[in-house]
Amino acid sequence: MQTLENPTAIASIETSPEFDTTIHRRKTRPVKVGNVTIGGQNPVVVQSMINEDTLDIDGSVAGIRRLHEIGCEIVRVTVPSMAHAKALAEIKEKLAKTYQVVPLVADVHHNGMKIALEVAKHVDKVRINPGLYVFEKPKSDREEFSPSEFAEIGDKIRATLEPLVVSLRDQGKAMRIGVNHGSLSERMLFTYGDTPLGMVESALEFIKICESLDFYNIVISMKASRVPVMLAAYRLMVKRMDELGMEYPLHLGVTEAGDGEYGRIKSTAGIATLLADGIGDTIRVSLTEAPEKEIPVCYSILQALGLRKTMVEYVACPSCGRTLFNLEDVLHKVREATKHLTGLDIAVMGCIVNGPGEMADADYGYVGKQAGYIALYRGRDEIKRVPEDQGVEELINLIKADERWVDP
Repeated sequence: MQTLENPTAIASIETSPEFDTTIHRRKTRPVKVGNVTIGGQNPVVVQSMINEDTLDIDGSVAGIRRLHEIGCEIVRVTVPSMAHAKALAEIKEKLAKTYQVVPLVADVHHNGMKIALEVAKHVDKVRINPGLYVFEKPKSDREEFSPSEFAEIGDKIRATLEPLVVSLRDQGKAMRIGVNHGSLSERMLFTYGDTPLGMVESALEFIKICESLDFYNIVISMKASRVPVMLAAYRLMVKRMDELGMEYPLHLGVTEAGDGEYGRIKSTAGIATLLADGIGDTIRVSLTEAPEKEIPVCYSILQALGLRKTMVEYVACPSCGRTLFNLEDVLHKVREATKHLTGLDIAVMGCIVNGPGEMADADYGYVGKQAGYIALYRGRDEIKRVPEDQGVEELINLIKADERWVDP
């Protein structure tokens, strides 16, 4: 019988599926959106949406640029009218002249057939909401849809959607079929209820129309404002796609998450849970704040899961009676001095008891070992001890000596 002292046994444990800490992402087909590719094992793409009126050309260009400069890889704009659709031609042209080409997505709602056809000329992807694209007026006395009524509306949807699908297909552009829990069509509500199943069936109806027209540049989203509903909808969507042999990439988000700390926690609870299961190819955190506030949350989620590394990873203990310096103050100083770096793990530990062990995977460590002095580590090796007031400066010097420092 093998024991833990046996190297072969240890190697077997480390390579067993139960101990695999890597996130294995669901296989999806690549969908190009301008110069960015969603899915196909490409890095998870970060998105957001400007809140400027698209008729404001200069304001929209500035808003798109602000987002793109801080790492937003695809930017969405709303297109509620034909005038807004035509304005996008000017926005795209001005971006290219004054900044650079940015992948753009147009949001089209409420009987937006003609609008979608116009805007498809100017953007890289069109997002439609199946519950609103062919708007069904609610009937208060409605109890059910007969099979013939259900099919009749389905035929109308196909006739309405086909020109847009053909246009996007022929231009090599993409579509997001974006289902929202709060805007399911009357027909889906009465047939499947206000449920994740209704959301999934709504998306599948549109997907099958696209496939029948030989169009596969599709991204799917199943957003809800309640995290459990959002999770159930995406998981059911994956199950149904797997059954049908579909490999479309998924756009994750908790819609209308709110603001502040709770909005961030709510978004993370939904998005990170699915990403940890390998589900999701692009994300958007929807906050009731300036769009620029969404991007750091997206990258923090991806970094925490090990899916992208775009900033320093800080490892820090919560502090206790053994801590030999003001941990909160020191962590702040270390972060401020090094936050512009990328690809590093830096640990700030208050004492020797947990320090070296808990920070074993860090590139650099800053540990309180004796009163008034800091021990600096490279990996598991202690490099030197310095007076506490020189700790941050000497940490920077150590990083510089390893040629891993860049100026802010």
